[in-house]
Amino acid sequence: MPGLEDLYREIILDHYRTPRNRGELETPPAVKIDGHNPLCGDEITVYLTVDGTGDDAVVTDIKIGGQGCSISQSSASMMTKAVMGKPVSEINAVMRRFKTMMGIDGIEMADADSEVDLGELEALQGVVKFPVRIKCAVLSWNTLSNALDAALNPVE
Repeated sequence: MPGLEDLYREIILDHYRTPRNRGELETPPAVKIDGHNPLCGDEITVYLTVDGTGDDAVVTDIKIGGQGCSISQSSASMMTKAVMGKPVSEINAVMRRFKTMMGIDGIEMADADSEVDLGELEALQGVVKFPVRIKCAVLSWNTLSNALDAALNPVE
């Protein structure tokens, strides 16, 4: 479907040219985690503030930094929109659904995950045709996962 591919390409380029939630948060209280893809040089920094504990904790603010290809940077931008203001339980469901869409093996889906609406993130589904680019698309999500772990399980 050329029309749909054009729309998806435009969404990716829009997020690359005008990334959402780009910047930094003061650490602490925010958690700062860096992600890096050594194969291509993509770099992502996730700044995250979370209110609460466990799966009920809510992401109250998220900012991203870094540099890299249009796929890694647009995925990070879309990710921030998808998780802002959401509880960790929902974020984990989106993360599982997104990684499954990217063809990542070993993701244990919950029953309700198939109902998760990925919204603009679906624009990245064409990346699976280019296996080397999948790591670009999931870099920010892996970094987010590490940031959530750090925020929910702080080292004393």
